[in-house]
Amino acid sequence: MGGALYPESLVRIHANFLSCNILGNTHSVSNSSKLSLKCADEARQAVLAYFKASPSEYTVVFTANASAALKLVAESFPFTGGSKLVIGADSHNSVHGIREFAAFKGAQTCYIPSTPLGGFDISMAKNILLRNRPRSIDLTPSLFVLTAQSNISNSKIPLSMSEYASSLGYHTLVDGAALAATSILNVSDYPIDAMAVSFYKMFGYPTGVGALIVKTAFLAQLKRPWFAGGTVDVVQVPGNIVTPAFRPHEQFEDGTINYLQLPAITHGLRFLTAYMPFLPLRLSCLLSYLSASLSRLRHDSSGRPVVQILSRIPTQRVRIVGEGAETGTLVSILFLGPSGEMMPNSFIEYAASTKNISLRTGCMCNPGGAAAILGITEEMQQLYPGVTLSDFERRMGRELGVVRISLGLASNFHDVWRVIKFAKSISQELSLRALWGQWIENQKSEGERNR
Repeated sequence: MGGALYPESLVRIHANFLSCNILGNTHSVSNSSKLSLKCADEARQAVLAYFKASPSEYTVVFTANASAALKLVAESFPFTGGSKLVIGADSHNSVHGIREFAAFKGAQTCYIPSTPLGGFDISMAKNILLRNRPRSIDLTPSLFVLTAQSNISNSKIPLSMSEYASSLGYHTLVDGAALAATSILNVSDYPIDAMAVSFYKMFGYPTGVGALIVKTAFLAQLKRPWFAGGTVDVVQVPGNIVTPAFRPHEQFEDGTINYLQLPAITHGLRFLTAYMPFLPLRLSCLLSYLSASLSRLRHDSSGRPVVQILSRIPTQRVRIVGEGAETGTLVSILFLGPSGEMMPNSFIEYAASTKNISLRTGCMCNPGGAAAILGITEEMQQLYPGVTLSDFERRMGRELGVVRISLGLASNFHDVWRVIKFAKSISQELSLRALWGQWIENQKSEGERNR
C-alpha cells in the first residue's frame, strides 16, 4: 500500500516512553517542555546522521508529511518572472503542485518527458536543463525538482543529476519519499539543497511526521509568505514589524510540532539502520520471484497471460549485502481477462480483499508516470479545464490506473506467495467466475445503499 508495517518493538518502546514521561509544548520552559525540546533535537540529529547530512551544513524541519515539506520550499522559493522550474513528468502530484506557486510569481515550468517505462532519459534531461538554465543565479533563481524514485514506474533517477543541475546554477530539491524506504541515501555526497521524506513510508510509525532535510544557506534564501506561532520571536501588533525565531528550522515549523511522536523517529531510524544494509538484497530476491511468477501465469481457458507488467523490472539482481538496487521494489501491473482485455482494477481490488490482501489501485497520485506506462500520454495532452476522472475514463473506455504491489521493510516470502496464489485464482475460470459474480452483487448492494 506504500506504507511500511510498523515494527511491534518500535510501538512498544514508544508506548513505554510515553507511559514513563510527561512531554509539554516546546514553546515553553517547563521541565516537560524542556524534555520535548531535547527529544526533538535528538530526532533532528538522528535524521541528519541517518542521511549522512553534515550538521554544519544541513538542518531538519519537521513537517506533517513529505508533501508539506515540498510545499514549504514551493511557497517560499524566490521565483521571479525569469525563473524556471524543471520537473520530471514521472513525479508525484505534490511535486507537480509546485508549478502553481511558480506560475503565481511569473516563473515558467518546464517538463522532462517520461520514457515509456517511466523516469526520464538522462541526456534529454540534461539538454532541457541546459536550454532553460538560469540567466542570472541571483536575479532569476531557478529550481530543479528531482523525483529520486517513482512510486508507480519503479524507476530510479541517479542523484548525480543534482550535480549537473547545480553546475548550471539551479537549486535542487529532491523528493526522496519513495527512495528512502528501501535505499541508503547519503545527502552530503551531492549538491542537494533540500530533500523531503516521510517516516511512515520508512518504518511504518508514526504517520503525520515528515521532514525537510535542508541546507541552512538555502533556507536563508527562502521567503515565507506568512508567519505563525513558533516561527517568530517578536510581532508588532498593530504594525508590520516581525522578528523571526532565532534557530533557522524554527522559522519553518508552523505552530506546535508533533512533539509526542518525535521520539519514535529516533527509535525508528535506529531500527531501520540495523536492517537497511540487508534490505536491498532481500527485496531484490522477492521482486525477482514475484515478477517472474506473475509473468508466467496463463488463463486455463485460453492460455493468454493473466498479468501485464508495466513498471520497470531490474535487469539484474542484487548479489551482496550493501549493494544498491537499480530500481525500486514495486510492481505496477494490469490484470487481463481470458480474451486479453483489461480487467477493471476495482474488481481486482475487491477480489483481493476477499483474500485479506490489500492492494493499491489507481494512478498513485502520479498522473505523468501513469500516463507514460499506460501509453496514454497523447490523450493526457488533450484534457480540458474542468475534466473529471470519470470523464477521462469514459473517453478511454476503461478504468485508468494500475494495480501496485509494493515490497518494503516487513515484506517476506509468504507475502509474495499469497499474492501469486491470488493471481493464480484469477487464472482459473471457475474461481474467476465466482469472484466476478460476487463483485457484481457487491456493486448492486453498494448502489442500493447509496441511493
